[in-house]
Amino acid sequence: MTGERERSVRGRGHWRHRLRRTTLAALLTAAVVLPLSAATQPRIPAPAPAALSAPLTPGAVTTAYQANRENAAEAARMAAAHGDLSRAAADRALASPSRRLLHFDARGTGQATEVFGDLAHAGRVAVLVPGSDTTLDTYARFHTAAESLYRRLAHGHPRTRTAVVAWLGYRTPATISTTVLTPGRADQAAPHLRDFIGELHTLTAPGPAAVALLCHSYGTVVCARTAPALTGLGVTDIALVGSPGTGADSVRALHTSARVWAARGAGDWIAEVPHVTADLFGTTVGFGTDPVSPAFGARVFAAGAGGHSDYFTPGSVSLANLARIVLGETTEVTRA
Repeated sequence: MTGERERSVRGRGHWRHRLRRTTLAALLTAAVVLPLSAATQPRIPAPAPAALSAPLTPGAVTTAYQANRENAAEAARMAAAHGDLSRAAADRALASPSRRLLHFDARGTGQATEVFGDLAHAGRVAVLVPGSDTTLDTYARFHTAAESLYRRLAHGHPRTRTAVVAWLGYRTPATISTTVLTPGRADQAAPHLRDFIGELHTLTAPGPAAVALLCHSYGTVVCARTAPALTGLGVTDIALVGSPGTGADSVRALHTSARVWAARGAGDWIAEVPHVTADLFGTTVGFGTDPVSPAFGARVFAAGAGGHSDYFTPGSVSLANLARIVLGETTEVTRA
């Protein structure tokens, strides 16, 4: 009976492995076929980014905010003239006098780096790194997530000087595309994220702030690719939420001294993504070990019953724990 049971267990394990590889192959096939029509979409005209001093200095931050708002207003006018009213509205919202844009580029799918709070005097800074389908056209969702975290930090801990940065500093992949299944976009993004964290390191006073990287979905792959280059830049914590995998087998493989956290909501569909890598059609597809698994070795925290887009929902378990991570209240983080 024991031998039969062992063979049965091995058989089920082999079947699950084949199913995961088959599912991964199906995802890649769908990703190749479905987005072909998107390639015919016309480009939206947009101005070149505002000319700013580089590297950005604390004294030039206010000037950068103003210049980028003016650039966003010009982008809105150009998009409207082109007939793209949706992009025009998104650009116009970013041109509002209340917005604080460290960086802005309306060309293509667009990029923006927005600050919430007084960055210059913050002792703790959260940097949000988004996942797939985050563009200027969908930026409002990302803005809402960052604003939700900032309100939690500012209202719940008014004596701690905090700031939140929404970093859309790379061209995110589409959810249905070949790029979302491979690390290519993350490899392109990693040096830009590293450069931004380096810039951030010089923008806070009286000394460098403690930085927590909060990475969502495909953004967790970006953070994993960047992690080894962040030594000495004040990154104390890296939180991976809703991750499809990072491309690393374990926390040790990230080569970081930062605390590494991971969480997944009970209703998050990302749990169904196969946590394997495979060589399909000459391309490495998939991101390997599940970050919430014991094998990965992250500090797994509770994320409640939420779905893939719910980690920053006001009042949620996940938001409360992410705020504690940003504040360095590690003993208060509730574990899964």
